[in-house]
Amino acid sequence: MPINFALFLLIVPILCSAAEPQHPSIKGQGGATELWCVAKNNADDASLQSALDWACGAGGADCSPIQPSGACYDASNVQNMASFAFNDYFLKHGMTDDSCFFQNSAAVTSLNPSYGNCRFPSSSLRNGNFSSQSTSVGLGPSEDLSGSGRRSSRIWVWPIAIGYLFFKIMFLI
Repeated sequence: MPINFALFLLIVPILCSAAEPQHPSIKGQGGATELWCVAKNNADDASLQSALDWACGAGGADCSPIQPSGACYDASNVQNMASFAFNDYFLKHGMTDDSCFFQNSAAVTSLNPSYGNCRFPSSSLRNGNFSSQSTSVGLGPSEDLSGSGRRSSRIWVWPIAIGYLFFKIMFLI
């Protein structure tokens, strides 16, 4: 087997796994994974505030805990308040990547974002099925606020790999 073909066989799985979106896989008690939808650390405050306003308004999230008298209210920390609203929306709308997108300002995590007296309800993944750990917390419907759909970043890998293998086989014979 030529050396470049062997290198190709080593590199393709690495590229495919690196391009595939990573999902939390930390197991909790009983084999369950608890998941939360939180604001990304690198999201700017203006984007978070816009997504927060939508989630608490048209999105239908229950934002009472992040109101001035609520346990999660912190006017100086938009990220924490957006995280609470995003998580509520996520729990109410199917716990999918799309229900935790918010113009690429949010992500699913297995790290509990609760702090102080502010407790974030979680979802639980058991045997590939979600179940809610909480009886109340609101999440509005999932939608891409930018108006453009997201596509998987690994779509381009397989045509290139198959094409490369096809030409290698054809020219080696």
